[in-house]
Amino acid sequence: MFYREAGQFKDNYAADRAVFPILQDRIGLGVILLAAFLVVPLLGNAFFLNSIMTPFLIMALGAIGLNILVGYTGLLSLGTGAFMGVGAYAAYKLTTSFPQVNVLIWVMCSGFFAAAVGAVFGLPSLRIKGFYLAVATLAAQFFLQWSFVRVGWLYNHDPSGAIQIPARTLFGLPITGPHATPLTQYLVVLSIVVFMTLIASNIVHGRIGRSWMAVRDMDIAAQLMGIRLLPTKLLAFAVSSFFCGVAGALMVFFWLGAAEPVVFDINLSFKILFMVIIGGLGSLIGCFLGAALIHVLPIVIRMLPLGGDAAMVEHLTFLLVGALIIFFLIVEPHGLAQLWRLLKQKLRVWPFPY
Repeated sequence: MFYREAGQFKDNYAADRAVFPILQDRIGLGVILLAAFLVVPLLGNAFFLNSIMTPFLIMALGAIGLNILVGYTGLLSLGTGAFMGVGAYAAYKLTTSFPQVNVLIWVMCSGFFAAAVGAVFGLPSLRIKGFYLAVATLAAQFFLQWSFVRVGWLYNHDPSGAIQIPARTLFGLPITGPHATPLTQYLVVLSIVVFMTLIASNIVHGRIGRSWMAVRDMDIAAQLMGIRLLPTKLLAFAVSSFFCGVAGALMVFFWLGAAEPVVFDINLSFKILFMVIIGGLGSLIGCFLGAALIHVLPIVIRMLPLGGDAAMVEHLTFLLVGALIIFFLIVEPHGLAQLWRLLKQKLRVWPFPY
């Protein structure tokens, strides 16, 4: 009886269109944010913050970007890793070229470069879709990854071919480089991810999001309703690539500290895609649930005392995660987000069966 919307009346349009119309949802979101900003930094050690929480948030942000394209617009993409690489290399070039500007500004601006590249490679989406569009974005993945290797200007002609993140500070506190603490980097990443998730939530619940979903459900009907397909699809590619670009910049600047082109290969694209599919298409919370299953769960499994050598543990980890993915797809093809929605619905009518 604790999860009820009875008696929660809406007396204006803003309250009726709220993303979280039920009071309990707003309280739950506040508790989650409080735990993320206070409890995790107090209880988590350096390994937990640097190896689990920070990459989890970055992967979730990348999954949000891909979900905007795949889940909300219905356009399949296999170039997520490359678009994340565009954001990383753009942030690196901007930071090294203009060191007097705060690094967080360049991290956010890197998303615009990724958005421009994503919009260019999204041009074929007006004529092709489905498997053929996936092949086109796969070509973007290989071309951009080739550029990361061959275009020396992108990594300042470093002999190693890698990008080394310089040390930068925020209010006198190191946030990048060897002197930055995992706690500081975690809080910076968490703040950016929360901010961008709020932006994504407002976009998908507004007019633009409804246009994307109309194109996803039936593009011909959407066009007959007055929705212009090319601008709508290109905007979806641009916004999706923007989020992926910022996620790639966060990955290199606040987690890895340095990166080679192989970091943004096709494996990263498939990993993000699996997070979206397992988490739930067209769901922002599903991006976090999918990232938790695909990225965090293997780390937790490796920490268990399974015995044997490292190779056996690695193969056993892949086996368990693959079995869990198949299990969740069979039990709930709509992803973990659908299980969460069903649980909330059961709580709303409990103790009655319907």
